[in-house]
Amino acid sequence: MDLKNQKRMAAEILKCGVNRVWLDPEKIEEIAECITRADIRTAIASGTIKAKPKNGTSYGRIRHNAEQKAKGKRKGPGSRKGTSNARVPSKRRWISVIRPIRAELKSLRDEGKISPSVYRMYYRKAKGGVYKSRRNLRMHMISAGYLKEEE
Repeated sequence: MDLKNQKRMAAEILKCGVNRVWLDPEKIEEIAECITRADIRTAIASGTIKAKPKNGTSYGRIRHNAEQKAKGKRKGPGSRKGTSNARVPSKRRWISVIRPIRAELKSLRDEGKISPSVYRMYYRKAKGGVYKSRRNLRMHMISAGYLKEEE
């Protein structure tokens, strides 16, 4: 049975696409007899013809990919568009290195574990990029004898 015309008219009346029109499979003969717009309207009112709900966009894949990226996955050379400097600017990288080192130096000075002159010397060396982390700084200080090893 060809119900193309009924579907088309129903789509226009329901203001939706033809693919969203639902015809009750148990009342196909009744729908086939609907040949005017008025007939289609009565079929819609009785619930024989309905508009299916709109499909939304699923965010499941996006959420999954975000979780993977949080773990450090999906970041290989094939996924990269910018240079390493564009992705994490060198200034931002430097800031993340120098701030903890300077905080460590300040805390050691304030606690009285190092003198202001030693603090100043290590501060200048840190500015010059000698140390790459807090741990590296502490190792240098211990080997130079300015700091005692803590158990």
